[in-house]
Amino acid sequence: MDRSDITLERIRTFVRVAERGNLSVVARELNVGQSSITRHVRELEEALGVNLLSRTTRRVALTEEGSRYYANALQILRLVEQATDEVRTAQGAYAGTVRISCTAALGVRHVSRLIFAFQDRHPEIVVDLSLTDERVDLVREGVDIALRLGPLADSSMKLRAIGQSQRVLVASPAYLERHGRPTTPEELRNLEGVRMSNVAGSEDLVLEGAGDKRYVVPFGGRLEVDHGLAAREAFAAARGLGPAHIWLVDDLLADGRLETVLPDFSPPAVPLNMLIAPERTDIARVRLLVEFLAEQLPRIPGIKRSQSGS
Repeated sequence: MDRSDITLERIRTFVRVAERGNLSVVARELNVGQSSITRHVRELEEALGVNLLSRTTRRVALTEEGSRYYANALQILRLVEQATDEVRTAQGAYAGTVRISCTAALGVRHVSRLIFAFQDRHPEIVVDLSLTDERVDLVREGVDIALRLGPLADSSMKLRAIGQSQRVLVASPAYLERHGRPTTPEELRNLEGVRMSNVAGSEDLVLEGAGDKRYVVPFGGRLEVDHGLAAREAFAAARGLGPAHIWLVDDLLADGRLETVLPDFSPPAVPLNMLIAPERTDIARVRLLVEFLAEQLPRIPGIKRSQSGS
């Protein structure tokens, strides 16, 4: 084995291929030719004298030796980045890339502006903001931070509870003038709903009232959407009524394009959490963004700060 052939560049390439499971995807991410990615992995394997990956026409997978090497390679890269980070931090400089994944509608409406403000404070930090409603695998996708609405199943991730996202039932004044303003939850059965097709249980509308009373009303309609911004447009266009996060429609409520329906009843709040990849928590620029977001996110309209704060 020629140790000089085991370079950080080749190790980084191998780690990304192992995480992504596809050579061409990694090539696009790194903006290089696929032949370069293939060559880096092959040269690393030759230097080590073992096959790290098994290749098929569609995907690559880790061999047993590759799995062991991947775990150690992650630690090596983390230590190298930490060492570099500590030197930069000692000089008062924060630089490098932080990758964050966020629910699309929340990202467009509010988080993107928070990122702008963060970069104004730290102009040397690059932020890669990915907007998706899919639950991405932080390690596999190379994501440092994820902002998620709803229940969590990522037990291996470091959790920072942000708060509860309050929701209201909304409709446009034009829709309500045509179809009437309901005064009880039961009257909602006769009205047109705008449903989220990617939300489990959206065929029923759950409302909470005074005295912890809970109402479940069948909820149907001719329009189903899979994106919060599409629901926002549908409400404003008088296509029906439905539950909405306050941060999604706060401006429409303020200027009268939407109004709250049944203000004494509200859909249950949804938890908003921040997940951090465990191996990234010691990186100074990641910590900076985590603390910035933990401070700023509860200021978004409709976000009620978590009492635990962690």
